[in-house]
Amino acid sequence: MSFFSEFKEFAVKGNVVDLAVGVIIGGAFGKIVDSLVNDLIMPLVGKVVGGLDFSNYYVALAGQQAGLTLADAKKAGAVFAYGSFLTVALNFMILAFIIFLMIKQINRIKKEEPAAAPAAPAPTPEDIVLLREIRDSLKQ
Repeated sequence: MSFFSEFKEFAVKGNVVDLAVGVIIGGAFGKIVDSLVNDLIMPLVGKVVGGLDFSNYYVALAGQQAGLTLADAKKAGAVFAYGSFLTVALNFMILAFIIFLMIKQINRIKKEEPAAAPAAPAPTPEDIVLLREIRDSLKQ
């Protein structure tokens, strides 16, 4: 089998295609969660704690002057950007919670599906039936 035919067989297998679709949907879902966190949740959290923007919290490590935005402080040297980390950690927690809810709902739906009726037992082969009749007649 040639290299290209092996690759073609590998690439069109159902699992590879399913994985590719999952990665693409996961990337899009990640963007949705990023937007949810950055555009909806973090502004509310900032409002609750006094209008603070966590993404600009940092500790200057290269002697930058106080009051710079995180982007400007990074241009001036190394910074310990703990606000960005808090934002990403919150993003992860929200994503994990949403996935938990999705899995929980999927499991609930699976449990609610009616169990399939048990299949009728396969008919006993004729030779077995005949042997049983012989056995029963010999017992009498």
